Amino acid sequence: MTTATAPPPGDLVHPAVFYASEEEYLDLLVPFVLDGLELGHPVAASVPGARLRLLRDALGAAAAAVLLLDMEVEGRNPGRIIPGVLRRFADDHPERHVRIIGEPIWAGRTDVEYPACAQHEALINRAFAGRDVTIACPYDTAALDEHVLADALATHPEVWETTRRYGSGDYAPDAVVGRHNRPVDAGPDAAELPVTGTTGTGAARRFAVAEAERLGLPAGRAADLALVATELVTNSLRHTGAGCRLSLWRDGDHLVCAVGDGGRLTDPLAGRRPADRDREGGRGLLVVNHLADLVRTHTTPHGTTVCAFLSLNP
Repeated sequence: MTTATAPPPGDLVHPAVFYASEEEYLDLLVPFVLDGLELGHPVAASVPGARLRLLRDALGAAAAAVLLLDMEVEGRNPGRIIPGVLRRFADDHPERHVRIIGEPIWAGRTDVEYPACAQHEALINRAFAGRDVTIACPYDTAALDEHVLADALATHPEVWETTRRYGSGDYAPDAVVGRHNRPVDAGPDAAELPVTGTTGTGAARRFAVAEAERLGLPAGRAADLALVATELVTNSLRHTGAGCRLSLWRDGDHLVCAVGDGGRLTDPLAGRRPADRDREGGRGLLVVNHLADLVRTHTTPHGTTVCAFLSLNP
């Protein structure tokens, strides 16, 4: 006899799952997975590698029925998670309620990565509004900073703990998107190329590849950078009808490729939707998110800059 309870059909359920130990992690998530399987729900879990092994071991034979993904690989760039993990799995099961565990924020995330992580969590609510899906997002309360947990309360309408479940009185996802709309400072070695329709994307591509060699990008990633630079410049020229600025610099162990223009990006989900097979174009930012290790976007009433980070480590 089924004892698990299904959520109301058509409702997005998006809780922050607060845990402070491995025991609490499993107490909260193993029943979530097993109940879903009992109800016939497709279940996926994308969590950092160590947690993935912990969850797989605890599930035992049931793990074979769950799609298990390493978030440190699949979601290294948070902009990749909605189209490449969450929507991909949910869209594969359009007629059924879907359960997903997604843990995009862990203690090893850097200060440069975190704004994109927080915005991702906020945008899940918009991306899945009205969808029949539960996306549970674990947060390690023993390892994460207080400001991260405060953002979790703002990006999730409810909270699950081992002893209780409750609605978040601080829920305000749009405020989080705005709060983390922060510029990325160019490095002192930044090289810049003004690009216009006359200059063309070919010149931008050649400039990017030459700078990549100077900054030490592995040769195997030169093609990725060339495509990232081309897509960002093309997107800018197409949507603004004016020129843009292509800049490259080194930021720690990453090369940053940035394109700034005078346009205003008004769609926060741009680049986070799966490609529409019935529509030409509209895939530029999606391609950039797929290739880059991190994407940060800063938009103001006076312009938009998209920064794509590519690792310099082979």
